[in-house]
Amino acid sequence: MNSRPPASSQSPVHVTILGTGDAFSSHGRFNSGYLIEAGGYRILMEAGPTILTALKRAAINPADIDLVLISHLHGDHFGGLPFLFLEYTYESRRRTRLAIAGPQRLERHTMTLVRAMFPGTEALDVVRKSRWTVLEPGKRASFGPLRVAAIRTPHMKRYKSLAFRIELAGRTIVFSGDSGWTEELVPFAAGADLFLCECTYFESAHLDFHLNYPRLANERPRLDVKRMVLTHLGREVLDRQSEVAMEMASDGMRIEL
Repeated sequence: MNSRPPASSQSPVHVTILGTGDAFSSHGRFNSGYLIEAGGYRILMEAGPTILTALKRAAINPADIDLVLISHLHGDHFGGLPFLFLEYTYESRRRTRLAIAGPQRLERHTMTLVRAMFPGTEALDVVRKSRWTVLEPGKRASFGPLRVAAIRTPHMKRYKSLAFRIELAGRTIVFSGDSGWTEELVPFAAGADLFLCECTYFESAHLDFHLNYPRLANERPRLDVKRMVLTHLGREVLDRQSEVAMEMASDGMRIEL
């Protein structure tokens, strides 16, 4: 059993941004990863291939993670899970079963990855013993002190990609996941204490499966959020940082809510 006290509305919420890069690790940034903590409860949101390096660089014990949230089945968002399972097998033994939540087929695709990357290891046993939950768009789920809602984003066609609205210790964090512009983001993000929003492109505004800075700058007045931080930053945006008037995330950045 997890003996940690539940997070109360008085508990500060800390967000450690572990990786802010796109699939190409533009400008040498780590792939997607965010650690959210309150009252001793820890959520890892996204687990790109660099996640284990980022956790250890930030002096975060991987075994202290209670829940992993994955937005969609692209490798720069869930491809680090096999490394976590290997870590739990040989280096950082868990005392409790890991909870993992995300879109349909996440468990199956993760098992395929682990079999391919670390065949014959006991890491497969950790995968099987984890508690897997499918998050459906338009529905809510609860994990300990956490409440999470999801909507589908226009990013993947064959599989579902998700945005998250997280409620923890009286604060609300919204994460766009990977997404083109959708009007659903306006009501979904409304009232959030923090909106972590992807911003992959600058010039390539015609591509509708990722968000771009000109569109976000235009839509910002409609987004009723206390703080908005751009992440999943692509080369175009990073090459033109001096022209970006909105707050941008950086690897290792810490936010307290």
